[in-house]
Amino acid sequence: MQVYSQYKNSTMKRNIVSTLFIGGLLFSSISVNAQKATLEVDASKTITKIQPTMFGLFFEDINFAADGGLYAEMIKNRSFEFDKPLMGWEQPNTRRSLNKESGIALPIKIAANNTNFCRVEINNDKGYTLINEGFRGMGVKKDAKYNLSLKAANQKNAIKKIIFQLIDKDKKVIGETSIVPKSEQWTNYTAQITANQTEAKAKLKITFEGTGTIDLDMISLFPEDTWKNRKNGLRKDLVQLLYDMKPGFLRFPGGCIVEGRTLSDRYQWKKSVGNVEERETKMNRWNVEFNHKQTPDYFQSFGLGFFEYFQLSEDIGAEPLPILSCGMACQYNTGELAPLEELDPYVQDALDLIEFANADVTTTWGKIRSDMGHPKPFNLKYIGVGNEQWGPDYIDRFKVFEKAIKAKYPSIIIVSGSGPSPAGEHFDFAMQELKKLNAELVDEHYYESPKWFRENAGRYDNYDRKGPKIFAGEYAAQSVSGANPNNRNNWECAFSEAAFMTGLERNAEVVQLTSYAPLMAHEDAWQWTPDMIWFNNLQSYGSANYYVQQLFSTNKGTDLLNITQDGKALIGQNNLYASAVKDGNSKEIIVKLVNTASTASEVSIDLKGAKLGAKGTMIRLASANLQDENTFADPKKITPKQSEYKVTKGNQQLSLPAYSITVLKLKTI
Repeated sequence: MQVYSQYKNSTMKRNIVSTLFIGGLLFSSISVNAQKATLEVDASKTITKIQPTMFGLFFEDINFAADGGLYAEMIKNRSFEFDKPLMGWEQPNTRRSLNKESGIALPIKIAANNTNFCRVEINNDKGYTLINEGFRGMGVKKDAKYNLSLKAANQKNAIKKIIFQLIDKDKKVIGETSIVPKSEQWTNYTAQITANQTEAKAKLKITFEGTGTIDLDMISLFPEDTWKNRKNGLRKDLVQLLYDMKPGFLRFPGGCIVEGRTLSDRYQWKKSVGNVEERETKMNRWNVEFNHKQTPDYFQSFGLGFFEYFQLSEDIGAEPLPILSCGMACQYNTGELAPLEELDPYVQDALDLIEFANADVTTTWGKIRSDMGHPKPFNLKYIGVGNEQWGPDYIDRFKVFEKAIKAKYPSIIIVSGSGPSPAGEHFDFAMQELKKLNAELVDEHYYESPKWFRENAGRYDNYDRKGPKIFAGEYAAQSVSGANPNNRNNWECAFSEAAFMTGLERNAEVVQLTSYAPLMAHEDAWQWTPDMIWFNNLQSYGSANYYVQQLFSTNKGTDLLNITQDGKALIGQNNLYASAVKDGNSKEIIVKLVNTASTASEVSIDLKGAKLGAKGTMIRLASANLQDENTFADPKKITPKQSEYKVTKGNQQLSLPAYSITVLKLKTI
């Protein structure tokens, strides 16, 4: 994810204002198709194999995507480790100076390991209440079960019972349980709450029986119904949306979150594995990045850490693709550098990660993986060095990483970066230097206007087939401008991305991985738009962009075929874009067609080199209005519609509606 700090407006990535629309996009230049376009598909020859990784997912903990999102924990600041240790917790009846009629919660820091717990002094058990507000509330569903856990040390056994209640937005109790704290020593307790109504903005209310002092820590609440029913696991509906993409890879833990604003607050994967209770909470860098959306309560618990990312990749059938710091903090923030002579710890992190993912259980990090419940290796094939750094400093550091990784793990494919922009001096320098190094896979990023995406469908047509392979690692059409809170996931953005994606697929000789970014956003706690998946505490839906990505990913085929009009690739002639593949598994020819015009287009497909069956399938994604988008109120407004297609003798005749994407799947015999 690219960073656009307010104070950096004058040097925003790619000089974005110069490339975006002002006042909206006008389609006055679109011409009505005067005649039917004849497209030729040559099924007799495979141009190249389509990589299984062609269409994948990019995950970053932005927009409350992890805590408050994919990670199903419902308690915010469960272990009192935020910079303000009681953030997220309310004490409505506390009088700080005179609390005889209630009580007070006080954070206590343990000097030995620099962690906190909460000491609660109850002076009047009828007057004191402690409430957790959740992540913009807690989403609970009628009759669903929620698993509560906590650690408590009951001083002098003064507190007889702790009552936990789910309350709705009107403070009505909608579920209740209790525990009896039996020990003065730290002890783990569990209980379960069943909700008796559905509520998107619930809170957890804690009251006590007895007076005295009790220490509390790791107060946690998870839905029992998680993905794969894993205890304290991931939110089921969100993982299902990822699974339904059939992604080829999962890149994690993000982009700029890898770098950190400074090197000290970079993402350090070793702190994200092992016992969840011992993972160090820290401020999320998106907490302070944008003035347009302040999120002072955005922290990372790392309950969703590298082990869980690898496990998620395995669950959804995706290759894991971790990205690590290269010793450079975000260059849009401090740009802090680890000197080359002090780079060893960063390089060792990369080597140890490969050991964690792939090594035998007898190794140091392989044993840690095994102890966490996964004795078998994760079969890591890719690792990324840096996010979107630029300039000679990056190239110098990449060389050090590449030498060390290849010396020990020669089969690992290393992902390098071309910087934050799809053009300009930083991009040109990076590509020139990485080509000299025979880099294997170069990550390119572009957040541009819908028009840019349509006009760049031929971007990779002239890339050197012998040069580095390309990872289109972050892209999304911006309806207004980069980092603008008014960006929308509208239909124009989505079909413009589809037009561009036909160019990615047509160039599968060069482009081997692609992913939209960012992946997901909380309705009430986002920092960046647009985003592929939107969710609140109860619901989630895929944007129109999600369905574009899904259409390509689930119909990528195995072999690239040539599709032309008058001998040329379709890159916008008469507002048409196309790509074609063969699926050797399903015995199908799959043609993807995008019509970006305001009028319907008639096409005739001349398919050579294959015998067709009598029937096929047509999947269509279309909407009449450029500004249409899926919403919580209408989440299926723009979704694929499937119908049977009857094959005709000779050419196949199709009418492509205005602003539409059509996938034609023809069985071969």
